[in-house]
Amino acid sequence: MSSRTNRQTEGGGILYVVATPIGNPDDVSARAIRTLGEVSLIACEDTRRTGQMLARHQIGTPTISHFEHNEERRVPELVARLKAGERIALVTDAGTPAISDPGFRLVRAALEANVRVVAVPGASAVIAAISIAGIPTDRFSFEGFVPSRDAARSKLLDELRREPRTMVFYEASRRLADTLGAMAAAFGESRDAAVVCEITKTYERTIRGTLGEVERQFRATPALGEIVIVVAGAPHQPDAGSVAIDVHEALEVLREAGLGLKQASAVVARLTGMGRREVYQDALKARDDDSSDD
Repeated sequence: MSSRTNRQTEGGGILYVVATPIGNPDDVSARAIRTLGEVSLIACEDTRRTGQMLARHQIGTPTISHFEHNEERRVPELVARLKAGERIALVTDAGTPAISDPGFRLVRAALEANVRVVAVPGASAVIAAISIAGIPTDRFSFEGFVPSRDAARSKLLDELRREPRTMVFYEASRRLADTLGAMAAAFGESRDAAVVCEITKTYERTIRGTLGEVERQFRATPALGEIVIVVAGAPHQPDAGSVAIDVHEALEVLREAGLGLKQASAVVARLTGMGRREVYQDALKARDDDSSDD
C-alpha cells in the first residue's frame, strides 16, 4: 500500500464516489477496495459500519462522518481538503452514494469548486431489483422512498398513475402493505408489480404478481428488512386520433348491464389505466351532481 504522502494528489484533489455492498459483503469490486486503500480519507455515513467493511479488507484509511444531519457543515471542510490536493472517497452504509443517501451536496460542491469527481460503480438496489423483477426495463423511473404520510403518498401516486415507464420505489417494511394498497387504489389492482425483500442478503425473496395480489400477500405475512418495489408503467393511452373511452358513458353502460358501481369502476380503470379509486370517486361525485340537479 502506498504511503500517506503518495496518497496526496499532485495538481488537484479527486473525489471518488464509491459504491459499497448492499447486503452480501462479497459484492465489492477490486477497484473499490484499491481506491479505499489509496485515498487519504473516507467520508462515510456511519464510521462504525464502514469500519467493519474496511477491517474485512485490511484497509487502514482514516474515516470521517458525513451523514444527513452534519452534511451542511461537513461539505466546506471536505471541499477545502480536496482543493488542497487530497484524494477523498465518499461512501454510504450500503449501495451508491447520493442515490437516496447522503452525497449529492458534496458532489455538487466539489464540481462547483472545479474538483474532479470520479465514480467507482458497484452495487445498487435499484438496478439489482429491476433486473430480476420480470417487468420491462427498457425505460424506468426511480422514485425513491414513498412519503410516510397518507396525504403526501396519495398525492405522489396520483401524479404517477399515468406514468408509462416502469417505476422503482424504496419502502420501509412496516409500511409496505399500506403502500401497496395505496398503489393498487391509484394504479389499479391489476397492475403488475414485484416486491424484492432483503436483496443480496441471506433471506432474499421476491414476490411477483399484480398489486392486488402482492398487497394481500404482505397483509397476511408482513415483510422484514430492506424493500424495493417495482411497478409496471401505465398501459398505452390511445392517440388523439384513436377512439377514446368516455369514462362516464362507459360506467353508465356497465351499470345498465347489471354491474355494481364498484365493479363498473374496476372495469373502466383497467380499460383506461386510471386508478380504480379515482374512477369510483368521480362516479360518486357525478351521481351526487345529477341528484342535486333534480
